[in-house]
Amino acid sequence: MDLIRRNTVSDAVRRAARLFRDRSALVFGDRDWSFNALNRAADRLARHFADRGLRQGDRIAAYGRNSDAYFIAWLGCVRGGFVHVPVNYALTGEELSYIVRQSGSRLVLAGAALEGNLAGIDVASRRLEDLISVALDADGPAGTEPDLEDDTLGQIVYTSGTTAAPKGAMMTYKAMMSQYYSVIHNMDFAASDRALAALPLYHTAQTHAFTMPQLLVGARTILIEAPAPDLVLRLIEQERITSFFAPPTVWISLLRHPDFAARDLSSLEKVYYGASIMPVPVLHELRERLPRARPYNCYGQTEIAPLATVLRPEEHDARPASCGRPCLNVETRVVDVDMNDVPPGTHGEIVHRSPHLMTGYWEKPAETAEAFAGGWFHSGDVGYFDEDGYLYIVDRIRDVINTGGVLVASREVEEVLFTHPAVSEVAVVGLPDDKWIEAVTAFVVLRPEHEADEATLQGLAREHLAPYKLPKKVVFVDHLPRNTAGKLLKRELRKQYS
Repeated sequence: MDLIRRNTVSDAVRRAARLFRDRSALVFGDRDWSFNALNRAADRLARHFADRGLRQGDRIAAYGRNSDAYFIAWLGCVRGGFVHVPVNYALTGEELSYIVRQSGSRLVLAGAALEGNLAGIDVASRRLEDLISVALDADGPAGTEPDLEDDTLGQIVYTSGTTAAPKGAMMTYKAMMSQYYSVIHNMDFAASDRALAALPLYHTAQTHAFTMPQLLVGARTILIEAPAPDLVLRLIEQERITSFFAPPTVWISLLRHPDFAARDLSSLEKVYYGASIMPVPVLHELRERLPRARPYNCYGQTEIAPLATVLRPEEHDARPASCGRPCLNVETRVVDVDMNDVPPGTHGEIVHRSPHLMTGYWEKPAETAEAFAGGWFHSGDVGYFDEDGYLYIVDRIRDVINTGGVLVASREVEEVLFTHPAVSEVAVVGLPDDKWIEAVTAFVVLRPEHEADEATLQGLAREHLAPYKLPKKVVFVDHLPRNTAGKLLKRELRKQYS
């Protein structure tokens, strides 16, 4: 272990504590954590986990809504060399069990309101809220930091991708640190920032593209459980927030809320959007109503930690529909099926090379090999470059639905609906929606002499799927469009019903 040159996430947190000391770093409710306090919390929690029999490399699943406890649990994991496994708090039943089981997690840290969902999962658990007393115990012992390397695995982040079974993207400390440098550079983070963190910490965007790099530069973050529009707008005014990230669905909900016009939002200097495609009319409205705020469009995905490209404020006027250019530590191409670069304006698959990238999918070598075929990471997105090297997203190659900034595998929804005895055929697509950007929509062909209605099929889905995966609408049709080879043409459904 080269301690002199080592650069893990834990090392970076320690450096931030030495630089910014007793300045406010993170606020949640009535608790205000200084940089020093967060660093001490990381030490105490690392020891706490070790005292429970966990060893370096063991996986710890984190299953809870946003809280300071959730964030300091993450810091304790990286300090102790444990592998953090964030789990979407909307998952229940088999979806939750699969991630805990497939990751080999030895401990589940669960929010008090979610503990009941762990019934039947034979893994030790600990209530997240109880970690606060451990973190604040001035007499609590600190652990001995294990032998960590820059390439040590720090997190396994599950993404539904395009298959029913989620895949765990393996992220090393090196990947995370490289992405923090890119974010800080390309998105103009500074110690003077007052950030509002409202999106889920289980998602890589909030944690790794915002909260962590903002912590490392000395910014102050106000953390809230969820982006309730009235709360977000009140806190922007009350805390004089300068920096805020949200997907288009949240920005739309803010723009439509009566408090948007009533609150003083003039403190906002930097507004970030991403996770799904922002409709250009909404972007125009946002810029008109927040004329002093500088907009940044962020594009990427879980496997690249997650930032790949950024459209900076000064680039918005000329190219409002673009997602920008590759950030500091990313090289991006648009290629054909033979991995040849396509000319500007020509559609192709977006591929990347970057130290941000995952090392592979946890215990899925075939999927890993496919993702890195040809020596580049395949995003699964279709896009094109313009003559000046600005990237535009056209569509997803496979049928992943981006609803409210969260990915849903259409096949997963289809397989549940297929279990109903009245269903003969089903195709699930994402249709444009004013609120969700893409609404999960199921097109169903019923079996002869069988009956089922929309409420019945939505109820079936509700029994097996997380709420965000449920079909917003079920459309009954006589047949599904197919080509002469019998291949289902989902693009025709999108074209006809959009």
